[in-house]
Amino acid sequence: MKKPLVILTGPTAVGKTALSIKLAKRIGGEIISADSMQVYRRMDIGSAKITPQEMDGVPHYLIDVLDPQEEFNVVTFQQMAAEAMDRIYAAGHIPIIVGGTGFYIQAILNDISFTETETDPSYRQELEKQAAEQGAQYLHERLREVDPGAAEEIHPNNVKRVIRALEFYHETGTRISDHNEEQRQKQSPYNFAYFVLDMDRQKLYDRIELRIDQMLQQGLLEEVEKLRQEGCHEGMVSMQGLGYKEILAYLQGKCTLEEAVYILKRDTRHFAKRQLTWFRREREVCWIRKEDYGYDEEQMLGAMLQILHEKDII
Repeated sequence: MKKPLVILTGPTAVGKTALSIKLAKRIGGEIISADSMQVYRRMDIGSAKITPQEMDGVPHYLIDVLDPQEEFNVVTFQQMAAEAMDRIYAAGHIPIIVGGTGFYIQAILNDISFTETETDPSYRQELEKQAAEQGAQYLHERLREVDPGAAEEIHPNNVKRVIRALEFYHETGTRISDHNEEQRQKQSPYNFAYFVLDMDRQKLYDRIELRIDQMLQQGLLEEVEKLRQEGCHEGMVSMQGLGYKEILAYLQGKCTLEEAVYILKRDTRHFAKRQLTWFRREREVCWIRKEDYGYDEEQMLGAMLQILHEKDII
């Protein structure tokens, strides 16, 4: 018997949090966050982190477990999530993976193996030097030449992942996008339901803009300034997150606040678009389009519960 697993994902600001709590309460679920930023302590406003009040008694994992100075990547996520799932199953409950990082979800769902290849330190140093001297965009163009698929998936600002993809090609002679696609085709070891919450594009963009305005009112500038005083800088994985890198650039005098907010809103819209592109490529996805249910959470929940019954998950 395959173990049950529920996934609830969708683009940023679509409203996953509130629906996930209702779902968890109805099916005896516990939530594992698949968010690359909420894992960090003291990074609450910019990550739109769920509050203890919003959790409403539902156990959550992988939130507030690392300091901003620590690295977090898909391999770390996979290990931590696997441990959380063991605990949830042991309690007789159902794990619900909630968050917008599609690659993290895929890593768990398909039990992806991340092959550790022999790294060449001199090649990595050469790439890091090029990024520092010629910019992240130059490195991203190099990736596009050898692996257009990976270049499409990885944002130019994510220098660490761009370097890793170039290293993979250098070390193996194969594209990391081909390797990932091969892994994606694996059969899942779980009896799963993969829900993607979506909504009218313009309404989603309006929600993104409103959320960013609210973050600024709640004290995003002060949050980033405190992290900066703690020694956090743009070279850290944590400070590459949307909302952090843009405000950090403003605090360092690299742009005006108006420019930082404009870039943040624009890049968050682009991020939501990339997330949706990713989810469209995934197999066996159940789309929950909010307009189909009159934006009524109870109706959405009813549709999800019916699918879970049909799949013998509950």
